Amino acid sequence: MRSVALSKRLRTVAGMVTKGNRVCDVGCDHGFVSIYLVQQGISPKVLAMDLREGPLRAAKEHVAAYGLEEQIETRLSDGLHNYEAGEADTLICAGMGGGLMTRILQAEREKTASFRELVLQPQSEIEKFRRFLRENGYRILDEEMVEEDGKFYQVIRAAGKDALSMTTDCSDELCKLEDRYGPVLLRKKTPVFLSFLEREAAVFEEILANLREQGLAEEKRSARYAEVELLLRENRLAGTSMD
Repeated sequence: MRSVALSKRLRTVAGMVTKGNRVCDVGCDHGFVSIYLVQQGISPKVLAMDLREGPLRAAKEHVAAYGLEEQIETRLSDGLHNYEAGEADTLICAGMGGGLMTRILQAEREKTASFRELVLQPQSEIEKFRRFLRENGYRILDEEMVEEDGKFYQVIRAAGKDALSMTTDCSDELCKLEDRYGPVLLRKKTPVFLSFLEREAAVFEEILANLREQGLAEEKRSARYAEVELLLRENRLAGTSMD
């Protein structure tokens, strides 16, 4: 049987899972991450869950086609509603908005706390989502950024407050920077992350140039100009050494 092929983004998600852990994949879509985890020997058992009957039916068919019914169970569930604490070691939430992921984690706090690790790939509201993790005692253990088809994706591996101590204190400025760009990404300074910063800086610089050319009311222009200037300063700070 051939191995399932994943996008770079989803391979990065799967690669964040600790080898040997049982996995619960919330929002599993067509089940390919679950199949990949078993095929690659990363996970011995996967629970693939989705709120939508159509994708879950497709996931079940794909699991059967790869002959992995013994290792992968499919289950209809709104978030973790139909999950029982202790069934898995790793929670995967990938490819959904940060707001939805926040609601999933908050709705079943005891179940969420039972996982050894959370592998999270928010598609939007990333700064707000990281702030939620920090303020609710989750510790970010690792992060990766990947570029695919011209878009940048961030993958986070975290542990709950019951697994590790609460996050360390940080200054308001550092907390803001870490929420926006990621505490681990700021330390790693990978080529992809630096490329992301360069592209973001170019956008901010273009906005500033346009504002200088526009004939907006001075007060309105100045307020927006100062806002973007601050974003650009923080962007440049993110590219410097954090040691």
